[in-house]
Amino acid sequence: MLVAFDFDGTLSDSEMTVLLGDRQGVADEMAAITERAMNDEIDYATSLRERAALLKGLPEEAAAAAFDEVRLREDAAAVIDALRAAGHTVAVLTGGFERGVEAALARAGTTVDAVVANRLPVVDGELTGTVEGPLIEGTKDDALERLSTEYGVPVADTVAVGDGANDLPMLEAAGLAVGFAPKPAVAPACDVTVDSMAALETLLADRGLV
Repeated sequence: MLVAFDFDGTLSDSEMTVLLGDRQGVADEMAAITERAMNDEIDYATSLRERAALLKGLPEEAAAAAFDEVRLREDAAAVIDALRAAGHTVAVLTGGFERGVEAALARAGTTVDAVVANRLPVVDGELTGTVEGPLIEGTKDDALERLSTEYGVPVADTVAVGDGANDLPMLEAAGLAVGFAPKPAVAPACDVTVDSMAALETLLADRGLV
């Protein structure tokens, strides 16, 4: 089984771009753009580029400090560990940023098999205001299918867990779509919903996955 998690709003209750925005004094603008994107009011690529543009000139040290504030949600590490102990492949598919995901996983003392995420380029010690990576224009269903091929798991045997509009493609493609306190625009695409990592672990246990 391949289990793919969204990060911001799902595995983590931190919002990376808002933490970065705090360092730049633009957190409110960041949050407003994020909310519009998660409710499917603007497309994700546009929202990500708008947020990245607000970060132009942020010193790399300040960005690193923001990434160090990213935390996994309570019980998230336990769910990841239980899935991997049961022999499943666990992936993070996020429009957020590699450095924040990796920092949070390391701090929680857990690891996943694959991270598909974006990056904020740095030139001369400052963020450029641009963003690069596979999940800007690319969608999470494509990423899920690539991982399915790489790990030899049929897409029908995948589980996707997410909350926002940019999770819709992978939720619709996966064999089991789990909404984690999903936004109203997302809930109809979910086979089942949970509101905590403990509830997710119970769901997985009931289905014999952990």
